[in-house]
Amino acid sequence: MSTENNSTKFKVLIGVLSALLIALAVYTVTLYNDSKNTVSSLETQKTEIEAELEELIANYDEVIQDNELKDKDLLAARERIEILLDSVKDSEANVALIQRYKEEVGRLKIERKMLFKKADSLIAANKMLAQQRDSTNVVLSETIRVVDSVNTENVAMAETIKKGSVVNAVDLRGEAVIVRSSGKVVDTRRSSRADKVRACFSLTPNPIAQKGDRTLYVQVINPKNNLLGKKAVMEFENGMLNYSESTKVFYENEELDVCVLVDAIEEDLIEGVYRINVFDGGKQVATTTMELK
Repeated sequence: MSTENNSTKFKVLIGVLSALLIALAVYTVTLYNDSKNTVSSLETQKTEIEAELEELIANYDEVIQDNELKDKDLLAARERIEILLDSVKDSEANVALIQRYKEEVGRLKIERKMLFKKADSLIAANKMLAQQRDSTNVVLSETIRVVDSVNTENVAMAETIKKGSVVNAVDLRGEAVIVRSSGKVVDTRRSSRADKVRACFSLTPNPIAQKGDRTLYVQVINPKNNLLGKKAVMEFENGMLNYSESTKVFYENEELDVCVLVDAIEEDLIEGVYRINVFDGGKQVATTTMELK
């Protein structure tokens, strides 16, 4: 009787274990299928994200190329999208990563909307400037054609051309220097060591400016408001100009780099802030400051 009970219990145990194995197998197959579906879904989403990023890049290319815009914000945004696209392609899809990429794509779309709105404004401004330039060219051509006519309109137009033909100076910088016996010039920030002051700048290109010799005048004024250098005087239509040094250059309507050395006596080279001005004839075209210790 005991043997029969044990046999029955064994059969029941075998049945239970079989049922558990079947359930485990079903669960494993289901889990495997779910995992496959999840991986497939993530890969699909990854592909969609790549397509969206490529579309964003194409959008930026179209705006930049079609309108010849070199806006740094547009170029920087396009570069960020390319970097993100490379990151997506190189990464293995998972739920957290896909979610982060989706959020980034959403942010990039918002940024695209803002930047394209700005680009539209730039395009409109460029068109307006082009129209104004064309209009100015027409006016200048008309002025040249009737230059021999002496009337009020002609005089006013001549004044406009005169203003437009001014040559400006940019990147003006001043520095104290030591002049060696060999002729070598060395920069210094200490007033006690300096021999001269050097002013360097660039004349800007201007196709309508008069070509030829131009005399440029430099003023160097120390912290006590004393003029350094020659302390010479030149008279112009609009008054007298006191200057430290002058130089003559040959201007060919292209950018021209100029440096001028200004002599200074020891008493004038003191600590503090110096003011440097550059004049084209009697017109001031640049100003800056420098400081000596």
